[in-house]
Amino acid sequence: MTGTDVRKETEDSGPGGYAAARLRLLTEGARSGPPRRTALAELTDDWLAGLFGAAAGAAHGVSLVAVGGYGRGELSPRSDLDLVLLHDGSDPGAVAALADRIWYPVWDLGLALDHSVRTPAEARRTAGEDLKVHLGLLDARHLAGDPALTAGLRTAALADWRNQAPKRLPELQELCAERAARQGELQYLLEPDLKEARGGLRDATALRAVAASWLADAPREGLADARRRLLDVRDALHLATGRATDRLALQEQDQVAAELGLLDADTLLRQVYEAARVIAYASDVTWREVGRVLRSRAVRPRLRAMLGGGKPVTERSPLAEGVVEQDGEVVLARAARPERDPVLPLRAAAAAAQAGLPLSLHAVRRMAATARPLPTPWPAEAREQLVTLLGSGSPTIEVWEALEAEGLITRLLPDWERVRCRPQRNAVHVWTVDRHLIETAVRASEFTRRVSRPDLLLVAALLHDIGKGWPGDHSVAGEIIAKDVAARIGFDRSDVAVLSLLVRHHLLLIETATRRDLDDPATVRSVAEAVGSQSTLELLHALTEADALATGPAAWSSWRGSLVADLVRRVCAVLAGDAPDEPEPAAPTAEQERLAIEAYRTGGPVLALRAQTEPVTDEEPAGDPEPLGVELLIAVPDQPGVLPAVAGVLAVHRLTVRTAELRALHLPDDVDDDGTVLLLNWRVAAEYGSLPQAARLRTDLVRALDGTLDIAGRLAERDAAYPRRRGWIAPPPRVTVAPAASHHATVIEVRAQDAPGLLYRIGMALEKAGVRVRSMHVSTLGSNAVDAFYVTTGAGAPLPAGDAASLAGVLEETLRA
Repeated sequence: MTGTDVRKETEDSGPGGYAAARLRLLTEGARSGPPRRTALAELTDDWLAGLFGAAAGAAHGVSLVAVGGYGRGELSPRSDLDLVLLHDGSDPGAVAALADRIWYPVWDLGLALDHSVRTPAEARRTAGEDLKVHLGLLDARHLAGDPALTAGLRTAALADWRNQAPKRLPELQELCAERAARQGELQYLLEPDLKEARGGLRDATALRAVAASWLADAPREGLADARRRLLDVRDALHLATGRATDRLALQEQDQVAAELGLLDADTLLRQVYEAARVIAYASDVTWREVGRVLRSRAVRPRLRAMLGGGKPVTERSPLAEGVVEQDGEVVLARAARPERDPVLPLRAAAAAAQAGLPLSLHAVRRMAATARPLPTPWPAEAREQLVTLLGSGSPTIEVWEALEAEGLITRLLPDWERVRCRPQRNAVHVWTVDRHLIETAVRASEFTRRVSRPDLLLVAALLHDIGKGWPGDHSVAGEIIAKDVAARIGFDRSDVAVLSLLVRHHLLLIETATRRDLDDPATVRSVAEAVGSQSTLELLHALTEADALATGPAAWSSWRGSLVADLVRRVCAVLAGDAPDEPEPAAPTAEQERLAIEAYRTGGPVLALRAQTEPVTDEEPAGDPEPLGVELLIAVPDQPGVLPAVAGVLAVHRLTVRTAELRALHLPDDVDDDGTVLLLNWRVAAEYGSLPQAARLRTDLVRALDGTLDIAGRLAERDAAYPRRRGWIAPPPRVTVAPAASHHATVIEVRAQDAPGLLYRIGMALEKAGVRVRSMHVSTLGSNAVDAFYVTTGAGAPLPAGDAASLAGVLEETLRA
């Protein structure tokens, strides 16, 4: 059906014809994107013009005006209709009746309507009081009635905007900043708001408003395409959900991707992130220019008076060879020749980051257009400038983004393209892969005094997750890429080996410290063999902390830091050659020993429940300790079924397990030289309300151990009462046997979505398999449970290989059910 056919059907059939034509247009597979938005706007224009003509007749001094997104002709399937009924004030009663005859048919069709009835003077006065109204009027478009009335308002609104720009633009910038703080950055969010988040459609509209002021203009390259991409995604989202929503929820992403003909949800998010990055960068550049113009306007009259009316001379301060500061930005010196100086982009970037200043858009674009590529391997100066840039702290981020926006980063590091804007579907991560790498370098810059080779630390931070752009284990893929990149940028063979090792094992310390028994000599020895030297261990320790801090709040704490530090201390001793082959297990604390003796003498469980906090270390600022939840210490005489009993009782009481450790504690000789008590040291938090009393927990634990508390039935009843909500589908659990992780036990690793009763189900499965849990190390990272269980046969020996594999398979099937 052509546009003419649609308009004729609309005119012939009235509202019903419009509804049918609208539905046909939205379900038409042939048209999408800008053509469909334009056609929908034209169709709606004709219908509203028909309503206006039928109601107004030959009335004068009144017009119907589209404003905002509808004024721009950008109608998504569920967009509001933003309308102003403009009149000259001669007959308010007739205008009110006319408004009813237009608004009600719109409401009758279930369309969202944002409407107002105003004279031109009222519209200008309201715009002066309400910035959002003024922004809408900048896109005013005549639909029907007196065109002179519409043209007069549009001209006056634009003139007011330009005259008031020195006041209104700072207000608009503040509005954008408040919205960004509230909604977050579109380019990093897993469920972004396409309109309100920073880098979204609101910011694109704000850039149009800045251009309309004639004070500054946004970088045009790529901006229109980015805006179009976000509008296309919003169209597909409206069609997929049938709702007027701008939030791209996880459960809708696959359907939206299919609507747009994309491979999958990750491809969709990457395109959204790329578009948002273009808009956000354009916003940064534009608002800097606005600030510069407004400052120069404020200063110029005073300078002219001081200089007798002469033209002021712009001050240029040297920063590096070919690089100067001017008007608060880093620009190229007049004598700079990017076409003859391939190191200039890195030198300018390093100088800007060191000075804490932004790179001028003109300078970046000139270097991108004319700079020669660096030779392979890079000259020493280029490598040094890269290290300087990475070691400059938080200013590195803005400078890096400026280089990336003009394609200079992928020219310097071609492998960067695979991680650029790549989403991470893990609640622990708050950044995309590429931004996480830069954040890690920023964090690593704080630790450069802790290592003997800060250059290797910073480059390893930049490259540690570079393998996430390739299939398979990203650490393995990253090792190969790191070797190539390190050689290309000029490191010698020994440094290349260290960098590739750091990338390959960047998760080794944190995973070992939180999932392995550090009292087992095999654990420490395996880390020492992987690391090889104390200097590499020093680098890996700093990289581990930087990586975790750059991941998100759930990835690091003083508790995790103390575990890693303990592991590093033990490995360092092994590498120094003075570590005992069989270190003694850590001695129990006085409280742990007291609880163990009491449990042995009473024959039942004994527990202590207390608030746990992070201690303030010498490296941290003084203040209140960080609350970690509640520490639960339980001592139970060694017997079968302890793990599922304790885990089940906690699940019944709606206590979430954050970390958990279990170990066998031998009693002092003066109590019983053969007695053994199981000691559980767990950190828990209440899902809802307050924590239960310790006495109540103990009572239920006694019942669980003697079999009179039906834990499985209680949990099943609760699950039945609260049906699962629709949402993101978690990946399936994975259970593996860690090879050669311990000489004394078999280590079973479990990775699964955290859920109430998960640890209880694992404990029951291990109990049914007839194995003994010698120790365990449980941690929760966001919504992911990462657990390691040291299990033995009844005789206390590691499981045979076949039995271990069979146990892992049974446990995985149990968790999948």
